Amino acid sequence: MCRHLAYLGVPVSPAEVLVEPPYGLYRQSWSPRMQRHGTVNADGFGLGWYAEGDPQPARYRRAVPIWADENLADLARVIRTPALLAAVRSATAGTAAGEAAAAPYTGDGWLFSHNGAVGGWPAAAGELAALLAPADLLTLEARCDSALVWALLRRRLRAGQEVGDALAATVGEIAAAVAEQRQVARLNLLVTDGHVIAATTWGDTLFHRLELGRSVLVASEPGDDGPGWTPVPDRSVLLATPEAVTVRPLTTAAPRVNTTGAPRVNTTAAPREDRIR
Repeated sequence: MCRHLAYLGVPVSPAEVLVEPPYGLYRQSWSPRMQRHGTVNADGFGLGWYAEGDPQPARYRRAVPIWADENLADLARVIRTPALLAAVRSATAGTAAGEAAAAPYTGDGWLFSHNGAVGGWPAAAGELAALLAPADLLTLEARCDSALVWALLRRRLRAGQEVGDALAATVGEIAAAVAEQRQVARLNLLVTDGHVIAATTWGDTLFHRLELGRSVLVASEPGDDGPGWTPVPDRSVLLATPEAVTVRPLTTAAPRVNTTGAPRVNTTAAPREDRIR
């Protein structure tokens, strides 16, 4: 498992979001308070952020624990950004090491992180890999479950699906394929394009904090004990901007998409929505 977060709002330094909170992501690398699987997140880390007016994010990743990187303190102090996504990694057994396997993954202006695991990796992932075009498989950033999850989500985004629907459909098809192998998937996914944060809960915790009109923060667990943190129910999809947070339940159906991106089964999330302001 891992811990991750995303921020949108008035420009801040990454240090304000990651390092300075007493229980922030930096500390969660060695002392998470709510992590259900694993005890530390020392298999690498990554930070992605957007500069004003540039739709393509910058990215900094390392294969070392976040506390072991001597450059991070200066980077996190001097960067100013209106949008960022960061993660600390606890690697799934059998997956690749190295910074290429550390979130965030990127492409087409998105930043992506996966907090969870595809059970039975890699054998249980064979059916999922068959859904991708050969070019997608050949360009996976790393031999790990998170890179495959990102490729499955990315093909839906490229096909024009709305990000919340794409997340819901991706979680459904992965969960179903893994269940067929009598395995379990944990699929807390987190993605941003610098304008909206989208996330799922499927097997682990997620919280959001909204300062209306100013900022929104979505995180695996609260970085402090202050007010405003709202838990997201398990098996939900979340969309967040500094103006509003919307949470709706995920279905368990598993729509499949072939390698051309054409849907074989049309499945949508349940219609009920909870809009939180």
